[in-house]
Amino acid sequence: MGQPQAFIISTLLILLWAVSGPFLHFSDTWQLIVNTATTVLTFLAVFLIQNSQNRDGAAMQAKLDEIIRALDRARVEFVGIEHLTDAQIAAIRDALERDIKDKSGREGSAAPTVERLLKRY
Repeated sequence: MGQPQAFIISTLLILLWAVSGPFLHFSDTWQLIVNTATTVLTFLAVFLIQNSQNRDGAAMQAKLDEIIRALDRARVEFVGIEHLTDAQIAAIRDALERDIKDKSGREGSAAPTVERLLKRY
């Protein structure tokens, strides 16, 4: 549905529908045809968009996990936290923000793990 050909075909179908109006006397059936078609296509487009976003999100997460794994100072415990609940992720994010502001997180100190971050705050 995101291809130029789909746009061109859709535009041609709408033009064909508009041109057929006078022949069908602009009846309720004539209007129902375009209303039903656009509703069904919109309904299907929602699933296509969600599927695309899910794939993009999974690919992005895999890339971030690889970056975390590749960096020496990164905490590998953060790999896979996307599977936690929203509340757990929010707690980790808040703890990380507080940890950054905390003076005990100076250079050279050991970085706390996810579990220690959650327990600490």
